[in-house]
Amino acid sequence: MQTTISSKTKTVIIGPGQPFTIIGERINPTGRKMLSAEMAEGNYARVERDALAQVEAGAQILDVNAGIPMIDEPAVLEEVVKLVQSITDVPLCIDSSIVEALQRGLEAYEGKALVNSVTGEEERLESVLPLVKKHNAAVIAITNDESGISDNPDDRFAIAKMIVERAMDYGIPKEDVIIDPLVMPIGAKGDAGRAVFRIIQRVTNELGCNTVCGASNVSFGLPNRNGINRTFVPMLIAAGMTAAITNPLEAEIKQAILAANALMGSDANCMAWIQANRQGGKGARKRERKRRRPSA
Repeated sequence: MQTTISSKTKTVIIGPGQPFTIIGERINPTGRKMLSAEMAEGNYARVERDALAQVEAGAQILDVNAGIPMIDEPAVLEEVVKLVQSITDVPLCIDSSIVEALQRGLEAYEGKALVNSVTGEEERLESVLPLVKKHNAAVIAITNDESGISDNPDDRFAIAKMIVERAMDYGIPKEDVIIDPLVMPIGAKGDAGRAVFRIIQRVTNELGCNTVCGASNVSFGLPNRNGINRTFVPMLIAAGMTAAITNPLEAEIKQAILAANALMGSDANCMAWIQANRQGGKGARKRERKRRRPSA
């Protein structure tokens, strides 16, 4: 059960037994006013800085999104994909709700990309899956359909199963379908965490697919979100999740992932943990300064 994503020169393997895959979330203008304004003007300096900083912090894949109202999103996404590929060698996750933008991004991409995303909606299945197959990509499958997001984890699993089957009908192997079980806020629904753990286990055991999520959704609306997030991610890893779209610049989240990798046996001889912590106080102070930098 391995999903292989690649750039022109680097390959990342997502799967059980591998270190947890961090997909850097920062190249996304949603909720980032300064980044959104700069990208709309064709200024990609912050994109460059975010790409390099995330890779330095340990992101193995970078999510690239250009979802800004009133712009030519396909053209901008193509530009950003080309730019990020020119300054870093990590694989990319091409992220858009607009099929034409996904197409332009995939056409510009060198390697095997990850596409974010397809849902269980019929129109989305029929437009995205052929594109994924044409470009030999992998795809994130989000477990909602025309009826929305079900509170019942078994319903969400059924959507995951259906998407995997439809993908296979298009000639996409199930290993190239990564399931997003949809993390919901525990402040609104107290059993949202348990629901995700159940879906992860069923997807792993019954479908043989990898899983991914936007982990920070779990703490939406609550105080000290980082405290919840840094606890939640190791619990996801213990349940079998193999990747997350998250911010590697958050030092506590990154440390929690490194610790979970060591505890799950996917960090050989704990070398990644040792290398990340061998500087002691100096390294910790440096990470803390990075964490406290204001973002926009």
